[in-house]
Amino acid sequence: MSTAVVEERNGSMNGLTSKEQELLMGIRKRKSELLMEIQRIKAEIAEVSAEMESIDGRDNGSKDDPRAKQLSTGKKKFNIDPDKGLEYLISNNLLNNTPEDIAEFLFREEGLNKTMIGNYLGENSEFNLEVFRIFVELHDFEGRLLVDGLREFLWSFRLPGEAQKIDRMMEGFAKRYCEQNPGVFTSPDTCYVLSFSLILLNTSLHNPSVKDKPTPEKFLQMNRGINCGEDLPSDFLLSLYESIKNEQFKIPEDDGNDITRTFFNPDREGWLTKEGGLHKSWRKRYFILKDNCLYYFKNVGDREPRGIIPLENLQVREVQDSKRKYCFEIYSADNSSSLIKACKTDSEGKVVEGHHDVYRICAVSEEERETWIGCINTSMIFDPFYDMLQARKKKVTQATLN
Repeated sequence: MSTAVVEERNGSMNGLTSKEQELLMGIRKRKSELLMEIQRIKAEIAEVSAEMESIDGRDNGSKDDPRAKQLSTGKKKFNIDPDKGLEYLISNNLLNNTPEDIAEFLFREEGLNKTMIGNYLGENSEFNLEVFRIFVELHDFEGRLLVDGLREFLWSFRLPGEAQKIDRMMEGFAKRYCEQNPGVFTSPDTCYVLSFSLILLNTSLHNPSVKDKPTPEKFLQMNRGINCGEDLPSDFLLSLYESIKNEQFKIPEDDGNDITRTFFNPDREGWLTKEGGLHKSWRKRYFILKDNCLYYFKNVGDREPRGIIPLENLQVREVQDSKRKYCFEIYSADNSSSLIKACKTDSEGKVVEGHHDVYRICAVSEEERETWIGCINTSMIFDPFYDMLQARKKKVTQATLN
């Protein structure tokens, strides 16, 4: 890269503090990584699709085992779209269309993307719920410590991001554990709450961005009264704390077909109208909410976003505008009047700092506004497990009082 280009880029950050420059450089790096990842995934998807078409078109009289090829194709299809993969396997008589057979397949078959397993098991249809129930029963937790059972459970698939699905799946785990280990806990609710406490503890102890690490005493305090109003033995809780401290949970990493970290599987996407920062003109933009960031594009399918709004330390609220309906604002959580730390591309394609102290955005209907506000609020939560844990603790307390 020429010296002139470097100087020009550095010049675009004049007037920024060192912290703001560091943030901007971080956003640029993240943007570059995301774009590279998108291209890599597109290439892999194209390669997989071509391979599947090739396998589908081969003559069954080939010297290679046609059933093995069909199974391989079915698994690859599953790793892109679980329903289509299972449909392919069933239509080729490699799998029976029963909850028992599908649960066994998801539990034992090698080479399945664990994110896709989680997505399929998390669906709320009657059939999928039955598959999940049987899938959980295939786990053997008898005589095992809670932390060891939880490690196995969290490794068998990847928890989806939606709170309702997580709640339902963790309930399934707690019920199965208590059935196989009677007397350890007073109720499955206790097991549920403690399991979430361990997940939160794992995040707090092993996430480098969490500076204030919980002490054993803090962990004991967190779990006061969760056993139907009674405390669990301190030695038992401290042994769990030490186990998590010494060995963090292994969460399945995605194996090449994962597209949940990019724009392909967003928390929310759609057209919104955004007010400009300097000129206050309103422009229609395509927004994508993903990984605690709000991206906006000029057109659907654009390779690069026109702007990136990291949502850390921001809040969202509904506002009334006399000229425009269904507006909401994204603003600084500390009520600061300084510019929100975000970036955009200017008319020349250079990445520059954003010019907003508040982002005012309009939806097309009241329902759309409520949905966007809800999704953005959810994305702003540091750890969704925390709210779910508090809700279940409240439920346990109320059950004790009644």
